[in-house]
Amino acid sequence: MTQIEGRADPAFAALAAEFERNFTERGDVGASLAVVQDGELVVDLWGGSLDKAGARPWRSDSVVNVWSTTKAVTALCFAVLVDQDKAAYADPVARWWPEFAAEGKGDITIAELLSHQAGLCSFTSPAVVADYYDQPTAAARLAGQAPLWPPRSRSGYHAISIGTLANELFRRIEGRSLGAFVVEDLSGPFGLDLTLGLPASEEARRAEMIAPPELGTSSMVPEMNPSQIVAYANPAMEPLLPNTAAWRACEIPSANGFSNARSLARLFGAAANGGTLDGRRVVGAEALAQATRLQIEGVDEVLGVPARWAAGFLLNTDGLYGPEPRAFGHSGWGGSFAMVDPVRHVAVSYAMNRMGTDLVGDPRDVALIAATYEGLA
Repeated sequence: MTQIEGRADPAFAALAAEFERNFTERGDVGASLAVVQDGELVVDLWGGSLDKAGARPWRSDSVVNVWSTTKAVTALCFAVLVDQDKAAYADPVARWWPEFAAEGKGDITIAELLSHQAGLCSFTSPAVVADYYDQPTAAARLAGQAPLWPPRSRSGYHAISIGTLANELFRRIEGRSLGAFVVEDLSGPFGLDLTLGLPASEEARRAEMIAPPELGTSSMVPEMNPSQIVAYANPAMEPLLPNTAAWRACEIPSANGFSNARSLARLFGAAANGGTLDGRRVVGAEALAQATRLQIEGVDEVLGVPARWAAGFLLNTDGLYGPEPRAFGHSGWGGSFAMVDPVRHVAVSYAMNRMGTDLVGDPRDVALIAATYEGLA
């Protein structure tokens, strides 16, 4: 039996039990789970192994690639910029990045870009994964493309490309890359285990990514439309990329955040609790309200399922994040997630190394979120 470590408030005993069932019944190898309520860490659990062989136990400070849960961090960073009056969501991207205006994209706003409306869901000329490792070159290439659909007419999930686009835009506004900002303004000051990419010095804490052989972006949907072919197959992303040094050496703010549940829950606990963490301001309420305002909803061109997008955050859709309609967050390929319930002042996060195959509704996530609300009742 997997040993579960950490602590959980007695009100969340059912949640702790579901976390253990993730190992005994749902195939988890190593994972962490955390809940922050009213600014307090009320659940902080971890267990299992960092590797498939079971040779290295998951520790309190272990980290894992959380894939697209990284997008929630990127969205929060933009909310901080807006809070600091360095930019506005209604600003055209081209105000800061003139080259982005090519091919009729001059009026696309920051909010529209972050909500996957720009029609730049990946490269339209042949590409390989390594093309994303050179972020400035990749950004210039994407900026020069024509949109795959009329901007604002629909959303189409920019699975990897949104990180490259957001990184270049953030750097032009703020002066630093998103990776530098995360370390210098969030992780360092607040003691969070959170980086974009992973320094070689932190290798001992890293969990090995584990995935079934059939899992890959080229198998995300059975029949692909042209936008899905671009997003998922050009280039195709492999689930074991986080195990490679090249992936960890770059920063891709859409997909290669390394963190754990405690750090993500603490960070988004600030978003659930008036914008403060450890008594210090992270983001103001008005900027956060703008960041979580609905930008577009409907069946997403790339995901092929209903989605409600704010400025980088995924708004609760069809109960993905529980019963509260105003909940928001982001989920990562394979099962990780970070979510906020602003009504109950709660943030929940889960990070694991054994990837699941469900695009939405991973049974581990469903069980954990349901049990969280049972503890809040």
